Amino acid sequence: MAAGAQKNRLGRGLASLIGDRFDEAALGADEDRQTVPLAALKPGRFNPRRNFAEAQLEELAASIRERGLVQPIVVRPSSGDTYEIVAGERRWRAAQLANLHDVPVIVRTLNDQEAVEIAIIENVQREDLNAIEEGEGYKLLIEGHDYTQEDLARIVGKSRSHLANTLRLLKLPESVQDFVRSGALSAGHVRPLVGRPDAAALAERIVSRRLNVRQVEALTQDRGPRKSKQQSKDADTRAAEAELHEALGLEVEIRKGKGETGELRIRYATLDQLEEIRRRLLRRR
Repeated sequence: MAAGAQKNRLGRGLASLIGDRFDEAALGADEDRQTVPLAALKPGRFNPRRNFAEAQLEELAASIRERGLVQPIVVRPSSGDTYEIVAGERRWRAAQLANLHDVPVIVRTLNDQEAVEIAIIENVQREDLNAIEEGEGYKLLIEGHDYTQEDLARIVGKSRSHLANTLRLLKLPESVQDFVRSGALSAGHVRPLVGRPDAAALAERIVSRRLNVRQVEALTQDRGPRKSKQQSKDADTRAAEAELHEALGLEVEIRKGKGETGELRIRYATLDQLEEIRRRLLRRR
């Protein structure tokens, strides 16, 4: 089967499973729910989420002790009598803290591609991921399963520019990404650092000084004349730049000339971004 046809088929199948929002009841519509020993479950290989806050796990465990595990965990068969978690690893970890012996599950027969799609989309739609985990999930679907950014934006319910900006964070040094993973810095903190050779040093400075996002933006504005020129632009020009930036996920500058003349500049950081601009400009409707 051609890659594009396979992608479209799986995309439609996934959309039918999750609808507008991820729904584990839909995943279990054709399968009976079961109760299995907690020890029979193991973490999913494709879960993009790597960080589980202890305080949140304890809160969930307290709720489980009081009310039980209401929402089942989605799993797929593994070796022997064990199951691999597809969606619900946080609940599984909290159930361990609550000392449960058995948990409700929905067993689905899924291949690796379907498992990774569901794991990523379930976490993204519930906003359970930090920005780096989210970007890694998008990258896995795009590079490993032939999704375009437009396909993925439609399925996960995010804007195309959000995906592009999130993917750009993966170009940051590993030390800066670790700050995001740990929660020390947000995506807003580190977005201005993408492409800067001093990103790692700046991140250390931001953390040590506990700078907020606005302070970071001021810190990284190292081209004073350009800032004053931006401030001199009229509101309509600034609004047009903002709209184009939101649509493309790239830095856009409008320079007015004499009369009605002017220049539109789009700054790209990689050849992939240039190719995306070229493709959009040449697209026929």
